[in-house]
Amino acid sequence: MKKSLISVVISILLVIVCAPFVYAAAEAAPGATVDYTKAIIIACSLLVAGFAMAFGTIGTALGMGNGLNGATNAVGRNPEAQGKVLLTMMVGLAMIESLAIYALVIALIVLYANPLLKYIG
Repeated sequence: MKKSLISVVISILLVIVCAPFVYAAAEAAPGATVDYTKAIIIACSLLVAGFAMAFGTIGTALGMGNGLNGATNAVGRNPEAQGKVLLTMMVGLAMIESLAIYALVIALIVLYANPLLKYIG
C-alpha cells in the first residue's frame, strides 16, 4: 500500500513538472530553438518554496510539541509554579513560531521576488 502510494505521488509530481514543457514546445516555431531556462528556474523555485515551508513547519511543530510537553510536565509536578511556567512557555512558543514565519518569508521571496530571474532576462 505504502509503496504504491509513493509511486502514485511521484508519478503525479512528474506529470505536473513536465506538463508545462510539453505545452511550451507546441507553441514554438518549427525549427526554432526554445530556451527553457526561465521555466526550469520557476519550477525549481516552486519546489524550493514547498520544501522551505514543509521543513520549516515540521521543525517548529516538533519544537512546539516538545515545549508544551515540558510545560505540562512541569505544571503537573509543581502546580504552584503554573504562572511562571505559562509565561515562559508562551514566550518560547512565540520564538518558535517566528521560525515558521521566517520560513514563510523565504518561500515568498523565492516565489515572488526571485533574484535568479533578473540574471536570465
